[in-house]
Amino acid sequence: MKRYDQTTVERVIEEVTREVLLRLNQPESEVSSCNCTDGSCAEHCTRQIDQVVQAGATRLSATLGTKPHNSDIARLIDHTLLKADASQDQIAQLCYEARTYHFASVCVNPAHVKLAAQLLKGSEVPVCTVVGFPLGATPATVKAFETQQAIRDGAREIDMVINIGALKSEDYQVVYEDIASVVRAAHAGNAIVKVIIEAALLTDEEKVVACQLSKAAGADYVKTSTGFGPGGATSADVTLMRRVVGPSMGIKAAGGVGSYADAQAMIAAGATRIGASAGVRITKQAIQS
Repeated sequence: MKRYDQTTVERVIEEVTREVLLRLNQPESEVSSCNCTDGSCAEHCTRQIDQVVQAGATRLSATLGTKPHNSDIARLIDHTLLKADASQDQIAQLCYEARTYHFASVCVNPAHVKLAAQLLKGSEVPVCTVVGFPLGATPATVKAFETQQAIRDGAREIDMVINIGALKSEDYQVVYEDIASVVRAAHAGNAIVKVIIEAALLTDEEKVVACQLSKAAGADYVKTSTGFGPGGATSADVTLMRRVVGPSMGIKAAGGVGSYADAQAMIAAGATRIGASAGVRITKQAIQS
């Protein structure tokens, strides 16, 4: 694994340290130059939309902070099944639902990637999988290998968990290289990376640092939660994450998003992707509303 020279690491850490307090207190209006207030961003702020698309949110139907049309909500949802006892029949059902509702992806454990890729072959729905899941406490080299194997099996999106212990120890070099190793492996295989920071375990200052390091390492998204931690996505966390990473990086809200109202709240806060096992319910509620 390539190691970053000390000058590069020190520069990144200096940038993170300098911006922590600034970002925590930055008015939301400073994040973006968009002034739309009537929900017409998708029609008028084409530069901002292009930035979000380039970051990997190719399924956006509306810009940040606005509600998508009800029929488009499915295209923001990673239809998820990460339970340890998930059977092949349940994975098949998940993929069938993804084809039917046109979800953004299916998110499954690595052992199910090959099956999901076979079941979704010929569809527009990619396979997403998890790396270093759910604790994040595996070496960067192992996470990079997991990523490479997942891509060989057919994954096109990688949701990795950061080294939370290293972050809390303020060992930012380890965290940075942990993320960067997965980003390098994923991007080499034309896959995108979502970095799970497990926000419920972090202070606001630590959330800022985690987001800054994810952005510096070249990740495509930051993600709130594994869904297996002490808490899931909150609007407050999504808002903070959006303020830190700016308008062009993707944000995935995951963990506890079980209704259309929940999804709307996360999108209004700045999320561009929703991770949920209740994707079908959310979509049906959206259509009926």
